[in-house]
Amino acid sequence: MELLGKFGSNSDLGVTLGLTNLGNQFWNLTPAELIEDCIITGEGMLTDTGALAIETGEFTGRSPKDRFIVRDEKTENAVWWGNVNIGFSSEQFDALYNRMKAYLTEKDVYVRDAYACADDEFRMNLRVVTELPWSNLFAHNMFLRPTDSEIEGFIPEWNIVCIPGFKADPAIDGTRQHNFAILNFTKKMILIGGTGYTGEIKKGVFSALNFILPHEKNVLSMHCSANIGEAGDTAIFFGLSGTGKTTLSSDPNRRLIGDDEHGWSNDSVFNFEGGCYAKTIDLSKEKEPQIYDAIKFGSLLENIGFENESSTPDYTDGSITENTRVSYPIDFIDNIAVPSVGGAPKNIFFLTADAFGVLPPISRLTKEQAMYHFMSGYTAKVAGTEVGITEPTTTFSAGFGAAFLPLHPAKYAKLLGDKLHGTDIKVWLINTGWSGGSYGEGSRMKLSYTRAMITAALTGKLNDVDFENLPVFDLAFPTSCEGVPSELLNPRNTWADKAAFDATANNLAGKFVANFEKFATETSPEILAAAPKVLA
Repeated sequence: MELLGKFGSNSDLGVTLGLTNLGNQFWNLTPAELIEDCIITGEGMLTDTGALAIETGEFTGRSPKDRFIVRDEKTENAVWWGNVNIGFSSEQFDALYNRMKAYLTEKDVYVRDAYACADDEFRMNLRVVTELPWSNLFAHNMFLRPTDSEIEGFIPEWNIVCIPGFKADPAIDGTRQHNFAILNFTKKMILIGGTGYTGEIKKGVFSALNFILPHEKNVLSMHCSANIGEAGDTAIFFGLSGTGKTTLSSDPNRRLIGDDEHGWSNDSVFNFEGGCYAKTIDLSKEKEPQIYDAIKFGSLLENIGFENESSTPDYTDGSITENTRVSYPIDFIDNIAVPSVGGAPKNIFFLTADAFGVLPPISRLTKEQAMYHFMSGYTAKVAGTEVGITEPTTTFSAGFGAAFLPLHPAKYAKLLGDKLHGTDIKVWLINTGWSGGSYGEGSRMKLSYTRAMITAALTGKLNDVDFENLPVFDLAFPTSCEGVPSELLNPRNTWADKAAFDATANNLAGKFVANFEKFATETSPEILAAAPKVLA
């Protein structure tokens, strides 16, 4: 066995992780060294942008049904068990890990020391052991990077072992199929196997933080982007895929704190990560200049196509997957906050692409409505986004990231409510979807209008305008907003057929109420009272 790289001998993987009889151990290699290994072994190629392109194999996205949490004394009464959080026994975990260790006999591994949480008070040191060099490059790009002096005495709190080549046997290992991602909160370990999709590494750590920070440290963990203005005012943006979270948090007049995962402590909003993991399907310099320009040497492109068998990426090519991705360190983009920390937010935006054309383009929420809509996490898919979808389809994801929440959604909502209590923080619901009718009849809200509304909210220009309330949903919307035609602000007025609007609004309200039934027993009466009122 040979130890190669920086400070490899300061921690024996045999002692800390039981990994013995390995081949070479490559510790904390530079991006250039990892990229060179990928090219030499044929696992990746350089594009003409300088970025490394790889294919993740069988899996090109996360597999939520194959994510498990070890069910033991620490988690038994804390985790919200069910379809999102699936239990796995300690004995099964140990037996599976023993088989993974045997698989690694005489195999080379790549070791990365990194950390999560840009606020030093909540820093969580990570050690990531990977079978593949590009998995290690992903960890370098996505997590925060210690200095050489920090690495020299580095002690990991959590360990992640990612071995795509190891396939579980469900009959022996207790998994659903051959791929898996398993969190063990007692041993502070994450095991990933049978899948090369790098997002499992990122979301495994996010899931761990979503348990530790709210449950143990009274910090609200959030699936959101965040930025900060020249006056030091922080804004956070929640939203599911396709609602505009990344686009709308990218503002030349505001510095980016982070694009995906954050914590909100008593006095700070801080990035969990040190990088960005952006979708690249249909990417262009015109639509997303920051992402486009960040695709250079050191970036990792996943599952993209190429133009005419060249080394030029074709971002319109979804032949491998529509979920094409790029990861890069956050300092690959301009106008970022250093460090990735801001103060408590002044404005919070919930983004939804309402394909039913019912919700106002901007509305101001009460504290109770904020908690209700946070737990609902609503958006809508439209025809063509998935096979079989021919009309608008509601999507609800608690906390705008239910797949990564180990605790009951009411616990995150209560934390949000506690942080809003007694403050002048404003919470806004932004509809980036349809107006004048549902998808197929109405039209998509112009990005320029949405930006104008968010700017008006951020600059306080909506503080002195009149508001009206939308029936059924009881949402307060402004009657005027600089840069936006006033007739767009009341969604009912944009419909030619008012009776059709009323029926559609009532139907959508019913879907909200039905979705919320599963939360009712652990939700306060105040939050329940903020639900839409379905008309008989």
